[in-house]
Amino acid sequence: MNEPVKTDVNIETLDHVPGILTILPLRDVVLFPYMIFPVLVGRESSLRAANEALGRGKNILLVAQKNSSVDEPTEEDIYREGTVAKILQMLKLPNGLMKILVDGIAQANIKKFITNPNFLEAEIIINRVDPPAGREIDALVRHTSALFAEYVRLNRNIPPEVIMAYDGIKEPQRKMYYVASNIVQSVEVKQRILQTAGLRDQLYELSKILSTEVDILKIERDIDTKVQDNIQKTQRKFFIQEQIRILQDELGDEESSPEMIKLKEQLLAAKMPKEAKEKAFEEFNKLKKTSPMSPEFGVTRNYLDWLVAIPWKKRTKDDLLIAHAKEILDADHYGLDKPKERILEHIAVLNLVKEMRAQILCFVGPPGVGKTSLAKSIARALGRKFVRISLGGIRDEAEIRGHRRTYIGSLPGKIIQSMKRAGVVNPVLLMDEVDKMSMDFRGDPSAALLEVLDPEQNVAFNDHYIEVDYDLSNVMFITTANVRFAIPAPLQDRMEIIELPGYLEYEKKEIAKRHIVAKQLKAHGLKADEVHFEDQAIINIIQYYTREAGVRNLEREIASICRKVAKEMVLSKQKNGTPEKKKKRTNIQITPENVEKYLGVPKFRTKPAELQPRIGSVTGLAWTSVGGEILNVDASIMRGTERLTLTGQLGDVMKESAQAALSYIRSNAKKLGVDPEFNKNREIHIHLPEGAIPKDGPSAGVTMAMAMISAASNRPARNDVAMTGEITLRGNVLPIGGLNEKLLAAQRNGIKTVLIPHENVKDLTEIPDKVKEGLSIIPIETIEEAMTYVFSGGAPAAKRKKRSKK
Repeated sequence: MNEPVKTDVNIETLDHVPGILTILPLRDVVLFPYMIFPVLVGRESSLRAANEALGRGKNILLVAQKNSSVDEPTEEDIYREGTVAKILQMLKLPNGLMKILVDGIAQANIKKFITNPNFLEAEIIINRVDPPAGREIDALVRHTSALFAEYVRLNRNIPPEVIMAYDGIKEPQRKMYYVASNIVQSVEVKQRILQTAGLRDQLYELSKILSTEVDILKIERDIDTKVQDNIQKTQRKFFIQEQIRILQDELGDEESSPEMIKLKEQLLAAKMPKEAKEKAFEEFNKLKKTSPMSPEFGVTRNYLDWLVAIPWKKRTKDDLLIAHAKEILDADHYGLDKPKERILEHIAVLNLVKEMRAQILCFVGPPGVGKTSLAKSIARALGRKFVRISLGGIRDEAEIRGHRRTYIGSLPGKIIQSMKRAGVVNPVLLMDEVDKMSMDFRGDPSAALLEVLDPEQNVAFNDHYIEVDYDLSNVMFITTANVRFAIPAPLQDRMEIIELPGYLEYEKKEIAKRHIVAKQLKAHGLKADEVHFEDQAIINIIQYYTREAGVRNLEREIASICRKVAKEMVLSKQKNGTPEKKKKRTNIQITPENVEKYLGVPKFRTKPAELQPRIGSVTGLAWTSVGGEILNVDASIMRGTERLTLTGQLGDVMKESAQAALSYIRSNAKKLGVDPEFNKNREIHIHLPEGAIPKDGPSAGVTMAMAMISAASNRPARNDVAMTGEITLRGNVLPIGGLNEKLLAAQRNGIKTVLIPHENVKDLTEIPDKVKEGLSIIPIETIEEAMTYVFSGGAPAAKRKKRSKK
């Protein structure tokens, strides 16, 4: 009879519930609407919240705690879904506690918390959605009712009277809340009902919980029945095995083998994180129950050995003295200022923050420029362990992530193997040749590296073999590559790319003097006071016996000289082997004159510049992968079909530059002092010597334009002036790259004047003074400006004025 009255009270109360309520966190209980429940309040903040609610109209929000062990819950310790309730009664106990009787009114969600130092308070949203009606709801209610009746029948802790009270409820929503409040389940499971929106979904969720519970209760009943009845043979065996397992757990390690005791000690000493430790001891308990003769025993044992071998906490202390690091880097490598500066910046930051992520560098440069050895020096400067992985030719994704343990002979990937070799969590890990990976049907290893080289993801790197997250955030990753465009774009995005250009000639000479010669003398048993390399001899070896960006071939040629010198010294000692002669010190000088004696005929030649003015012949500058070179451009105009012939193995870009130069000259012939019909019934032939060498790029545009103007106007061009620059159809000269190498080539070939694009002037600040020494570098913006310096008669306009006076 009280049911309708209670509904009216609830509706009236719901309409008057304020938007901001105090919050009372509950331990180990979830309160649902239409549920009257006594709550014992003892915490100071909870007492203040209850007293505040009594003063505001007796409405309060009841929310379950996520962890019941927390004494003073904060916003993060409670769920966001709860029940608005009205305090019906309040009783203060002598011990300072308060007992309140609350009546659940409606579900509500916390919209946002209100800052209050005394208790939790929040702005709420009440779920006012009218419960849907229909056949589906009726069917769900019937299904839930049947499951609940079965649940009560099977559960010994719930009295049968609960079903009688349930049958008296008519509304579907109340039925659902009644069932939810009477099932014996954890807070997390019950909270799922409050977190589910809509009656239909709530009934589905409740049905799943009831179905699971009914199945478990049936299994429990079956187990009881089978225990009490005569147990069949297979069941008896299982029961005995379970008893043995429980007895072994009770006995602990006392009955285990010494091998198992040692393994357990190793697992405890490994200091694994919680997830890995749980996984390790799960496998360890499985191992204890597995027969040593079983194949599974070896698989599990190997897995545990890997978990023990991987470093989880051990780390080396970083050497954060910048001066010491700079000293090591400079001692190991000459030049390479940019990567050295980047490492010193990194050490400086570590001095301030002690921990820094995003330590992923990529050194890109030609072979032999010192990418791998620089990574070793970085590890030495930081005082860290160094590990190298060669990625060249890898085509299987499992090489990075490892194989799953289901496969025979499976192993972790190269990353985890490298961490085992390092033995610490913060090594310098070099991934060599990252641009030479490939892919096939087994996967793409470069895609697997995306997780490894992403600072946001490698905190929890998951190897297929290890199956637990491993933290790689303390590792300093360095990758190397020869060609930047061969690295996939997503992988490039995750790395800081530092270009290492090829060494210049004077840099190679310094590297040879400081490092290579001493290394090779020691390797061949020679002493520094016995063999001396002159500077010019080293330069001759560089110019005439090597063509490379790095110094590997230079090292081979010096090693060849050392071998021949060692042979001479040994033969001399064996031929004149008296004690007096042995004591005599041999001193051999390696001079430019005897380099050819040791190394034979020069393998390469340096192309001399033609410094005499010639018609149709202009000197340009070119960049190659092994340094700069001068580029002679010859142009000739002859009778024939009106066409432009280009020879010398030119690429498409260079051919287009020649066409652009011709179009500019034709459209500005008078201004340039050229006959407007210079190409009528004429064939123009442009040739770039050394036709066996492919050439491409736009930087020879201004050179080809000067050669055609010289040939068309029959004016000799100065060959002691070298130039470089891309041109447009408007005659503008655009910037180019490789300026460092090009200026060095001009200096090496005796050219004193170099014309460069005006926009490249800013690059001169980064070029060493040794390269610019003795050069007159003139910036130009247009082709007409270039003509002032290329033709001895001066600018074309000046020549036209002289002709008009005559």
